[in-house]
Amino acid sequence: EAVVKGDAKCLNIAAASIIAKVTRDRLMRAYHDKWPQYNFAKHKGYGTADHVAAIFKHGPCPIHRMTFAPLKTMPPRKPTA
Repeated sequence: EAVVKGDAKCLNIAAASIIAKVTRDRLMRAYHDKWPQYNFAKHKGYGTADHVAAIFKHGPCPIHRMTFAPLKTMPPRKPTA
């Protein structure tokens, strides 16, 4: 059952939300170390203009979701460096 605004109503949901965000941020920093040209440390994988521009400049890397709208129509290619 969904709990609307659950993180404000339930400590378990709030804690899980914080853990998920911290884990994602750590993953994005690790991905930044592996693929610095995408600047994952800055945008944390969100589809910012800078992130999309880096994808078009360097091509997608293995962690990019090919279902993301701008990538659906992009011809496949290997990421640079």
